Amino acid sequence: MNFVRPALAALLIAAPLNAQVAVPLAETLKTSKGSKARKLAEPAKPVSVDPAAGTAVAAASAPAAPAGEAAPSVVVTGGGSSPMLPAIPGAPTEERLQLDKITTINGIKQQEYVGRVRSLTEERDEMVIRNTLLAEKLRAELAPLEHEQKKLQIKGQMEDERAAQAVASLRWQRDKARLENELSREKVVAETIRFDADKLKKDVAVAELDFQSRKLRQESELADHKTVAIKADLELRGKKDEWKKAADREPEYLKEPFKNGVLTITDRRIPLEGPIVYGAADFITERIHYFNNKSEEYPIFLVIDRSPGGSVMEGYRILKAMQASKAPVHVVVKSYAASMAATIATLAPRSYAYPNAVILHHQIWSVVFGNPTQQKQQLDVVKEWDRRLRDPIARKMGTSMEKFTARMYERNVDGDWEEFADEAVRLKWIDHIVHEIKETGMLKEPGSKDDEKPKLAFGLAEESDAKGERYVRLPKLQHSDAYFLYSRDGYYR
Repeated sequence: MNFVRPALAALLIAAPLNAQVAVPLAETLKTSKGSKARKLAEPAKPVSVDPAAGTAVAAASAPAAPAGEAAPSVVVTGGGSSPMLPAIPGAPTEERLQLDKITTINGIKQQEYVGRVRSLTEERDEMVIRNTLLAEKLRAELAPLEHEQKKLQIKGQMEDERAAQAVASLRWQRDKARLENELSREKVVAETIRFDADKLKKDVAVAELDFQSRKLRQESELADHKTVAIKADLELRGKKDEWKKAADREPEYLKEPFKNGVLTITDRRIPLEGPIVYGAADFITERIHYFNNKSEEYPIFLVIDRSPGGSVMEGYRILKAMQASKAPVHVVVKSYAASMAATIATLAPRSYAYPNAVILHHQIWSVVFGNPTQQKQQLDVVKEWDRRLRDPIARKMGTSMEKFTARMYERNVDGDWEEFADEAVRLKWIDHIVHEIKETGMLKEPGSKDDEKPKLAFGLAEESDAKGERYVRLPKLQHSDAYFLYSRDGYYR
């Protein structure tokens, strides 16, 4: 638009000073690109001037404007006090020619300016359209980027908010931790003060206790001196009492312990008291082995105070241990030996008894139960045990088992053949009668027996039946075993 203004200015300068030139350009600027060259090639239209009206009009012979386009026109209007040109009759005047020339030049200039303006306008419009297209294309290309930018901005804002919240949370936690630390520090200080106070109290108490302890220690040391003296005195008295209760001598170990009716027994002594039940064989045989390992030179003494006999299996183990012993086993009967105990005394390598000691032999007895076949089998086992145990005794007596059995029932209808020891020696049930037994192994004072009921070995206990009679319940026999035991009064059941 800037280059149109100089053209219009030149056109106005060519007109009279008091004339106004109106150039309608609106219609001219609406031309298209296809008419651009044609418009520029058209010749300038002749202009006529009407002096009376003061208006320049294009010649009638000028070509009409194309359809749809308004022909440009130039109107020169005089005004003010400018003198009107005189009418020219006939031929045109000089002024008229000049005016026509000027008008023609102005028209040509005007057409040139209009063409230039139109061309520049079209170029401007084309450039505007191109720029608009480029702007739209650029806007379309930038739209995703702008969307992504906005998205990133929003995301950044969210991240900033989140970071701000995290920072705020961390700041709150930091402040909270600082407050907690300060509170803990205050508590620690308070606890330290309280602990120091308690420690001071404890130190005072410890000092007091230490003082009391030293005092008590001194008193205790004095008491200890007295106690030591008393203890020494008591120990001396105790040792004196022990010394008084102990024999001041050693056992008499003799290879031949029997001389002139006196039997000397040492601490190599094994007691056999009560019924021979399970456990008795272990008790006796283990001690036989022990004394053999200690010495095979001196005899071992199996002392029977009172024994009614018992299990044939346990008794047989005792007999075999006695026979296998390298050290001689001497059996001593002080009061009573019956059944299995009498068998052990009779079959021992060497036996002794007081004159009034009682030795009793009889057939094995046992309880059988079950059907007749079972009872017969049990009876056969008992008969075989009876043969195995009494046949050696009969041979030692110099007789047969049948005669031995017959003599039993000659002496007693129950078959219980009992004799005092002096008669048992004649029957070869006992080897020697002793009138004195020296227990040289008894070197300590025996303890007192405060129990009313006698103590029995191997788990046996004395009981009372419904009639108030006391008895001992024997344990159940194992397979193929039998009791070779004498109990006329039913004490052993």
